[in-house]
Amino acid sequence: MTKTVFAGRRAIVTGAAQGIGRAIAERLHDGGAQVCLWDMDAALASAAAAEMGEGATARAVDVTDDKAVADAAAATAEQIGGIDILVNNAGISGPNVPTWEYPVDDWRQVLDIDLNGVFYCCRAIVPIMLKGDYGRIVNIASVAGKEGNPNAPAYSAAKAGVIGLTKSLGKELAESNIRVNCVTPAVAKTRIFDQMTEEHIGYMLSKIPMGRFVDVAEIAALVVWLSSEECSFSTGAVFDITGGRSTY
Repeated sequence: MTKTVFAGRRAIVTGAAQGIGRAIAERLHDGGAQVCLWDMDAALASAAAAEMGEGATARAVDVTDDKAVADAAAATAEQIGGIDILVNNAGISGPNVPTWEYPVDDWRQVLDIDLNGVFYCCRAIVPIMLKGDYGRIVNIASVAGKEGNPNAPAYSAAKAGVIGLTKSLGKELAESNIRVNCVTPAVAKTRIFDQMTEEHIGYMLSKIPMGRFVDVAEIAALVVWLSSEECSFSTGAVFDITGGRSTY
């Protein structure tokens, strides 16, 4: 990828301080975009932006707070001159227990971060993109949203909701110059593993025909294309990256 692919473009990546989000932010930045890393961990996000260098900034944002998201969107747009790209990546997995034993507070937290946060970000940033007559939105869903993972009901439900939201918003914006898509990765080895049981990790690996976890760089490569001008005739779509686990 050349340094000019995203020249002049302004991007926000949520949950960008580490893992998948950071890999995506780095690829966009390498392509010439100005990138603002949104994350709850202000120190980690600032350190990541500093390592990326000029053109990368960080902002502490709680995506579960709709007013905070709206304020951050307006402030970021003013700071970097607009918003052309939004990657909704922030998320947690929640505990691994059967649905009938799932703690209600954990259910609410997972839905709030993984689904409501995507809605709040889209709601705040789409009007900015419409004013600029251009936009690319990529939502990070999961194969769990397609198939449902046992003992992960909140995560599966939230990611299924992200897929539905992507389809709805993509259709609403189809006649504009804004494209909205999502990706459904298999699990990658990131700190999200810390939230999972070894049994659940083993289950997810057993479902992948390629016999390995996806690398964050592989997810970033797909997201970067979906964030580009070349992605001009796909919207409201779901792009699989599961090593053959799902093929639709």
